[in-house]
Amino acid sequence: MTKSQLRKIYPARQKNLSSFETKQKSELIADRFFREFDLSKVQILHCFIAIEKFNEIDTTLIFKRFWDNYPQIKTLVPRVNFQTGEIENLKFTIDTKLKNNIWQIKEPVNDEIIETKEIDIILVPLVCFDEKGFRVGYGKGFYDKLLKNCRNDCLKIGLSFFEPTEKIADVENFDVKLDFCVTPEKVWEL
Repeated sequence: MTKSQLRKIYPARQKNLSSFETKQKSELIADRFFREFDLSKVQILHCFIAIEKFNEIDTTLIFKRFWDNYPQIKTLVPRVNFQTGEIENLKFTIDTKLKNNIWQIKEPVNDEIIETKEIDIILVPLVCFDEKGFRVGYGKGFYDKLLKNCRNDCLKIGLSFFEPTEKIADVENFDVKLDFCVTPEKVWEL
């Protein structure tokens, strides 16, 4: 299927999850992430903040575990710079104040930007992914640009409520493959 076809199917499936299912699946994804990945050498992690209206994975479960169990790891979240069309990586702590951007997505109010090349692991939002590790996002290309600027050894890990689709038919040259995707059932090595 094409990206536009998948963007019609998967967001609807995600929105149809009950709040109980979303919470349960988010907890399974967080547990699996912490169980399956070695974080001993990680210094900086970038993770998205869930967009509530899209019923995304609750990443506060991941942030809280980092802050409680890995305080030495710096956590970052995205902020879209609408002038450049790129994502900035902002420091995010338990005390960080958030505000809604023009799309009603929560972003930090601080300006403590960390360079993309410093990120060791990036947890990536997605609509869906395929068995080769390509993802469908929301279509603006922000994360593709960000992922292109990551170091080669930066782990690119998608988080998904659903198993992969077989193949995304219209993968482009600018699409960046994920290394792994964590679902409630398993970690997909891609």
